[in-house]
Amino acid sequence: MISFSHRVFLEVAANLSFSKAAQVLFVTQPAISKHIKTMEDQYKVPLFERKGNSIILTDAGKKLYEYLLQATEIERKIEYDLSILSNLSHAAGHLRLGASTTIALYILPPILSGFQREYTNVDVQLVNRNSEYVLNALLTHEVDLGIIEVDNKLTTVSYHPFMNDEVIPVCSAKSPLAGKKLTLKQLLKTPIALRERGSGTLNALLKALAEHHISPSDLSVKIRLGGTEALKNFLLADTCLGFMPRPSIVRQLAEGDLVEVPVEGLHITRDFYFIRRKGNEDYGLTSNFINYALHSQQG
Repeated sequence: MISFSHRVFLEVAANLSFSKAAQVLFVTQPAISKHIKTMEDQYKVPLFERKGNSIILTDAGKKLYEYLLQATEIERKIEYDLSILSNLSHAAGHLRLGASTTIALYILPPILSGFQREYTNVDVQLVNRNSEYVLNALLTHEVDLGIIEVDNKLTTVSYHPFMNDEVIPVCSAKSPLAGKKLTLKQLLKTPIALRERGSGTLNALLKALAEHHISPSDLSVKIRLGGTEALKNFLLADTCLGFMPRPSIVRQLAEGDLVEVPVEGLHITRDFYFIRRKGNEDYGLTSNFINYALHSQQG
């Protein structure tokens, strides 16, 4: 098992900050510095280098970080495999999930609730960010399993289909656009609120528009907002058009606060995948969660 000093090093290396590592680990900053100094004395090499007010990893620090990331994965696999052999009623361990906004806010909550009722010895942590962030978090070993929209597949990542959904154009019921049907030409002149760059919702929209030879610069973008809830609340208060994942606005559509504004010839769908690092597919808890989530969706 890796030591607490190694965990300290991992947090400092991940955040490139002694103070942030102290906050995460609930210890003082001098204690963090003492652990790093002990490790540097042990390995007889500096692990960090100061650059003004910031720090960077030395070559030795980068190598140690790489090895310790591998060690933490092995540690979790040991914990899981031995929990099975010890005849516990259920598997035990830690599962770090990363999910894009639509999945995290509107799909996962009931799945997570049921999963934790069945796997009571599993500690689950969920990171909710846009798809680009979750992919990077997977590649940097911050999460064990991601659930995101996928356009281009990487050779270093394994993909397993989860579900698909629809992104639809909507506006407030008080908007002059309510009750209308737009052509693509009219869409270009319509004020639009968009998600931030890196958002899977935005990428799905841009991909669909590209099929009609429409680029982002052709749109009349009024505002860009970070997050599905921010965009939804803006649309409720404004009169412009926005593109929202259908699962995120089921209640608002049913109650008539938001209305769909069909755009002729524009149909936006996207596929969500479970993503894991290649070579790490055998970590049992990720397979358990994937199987449980798929069964829940089918039910």
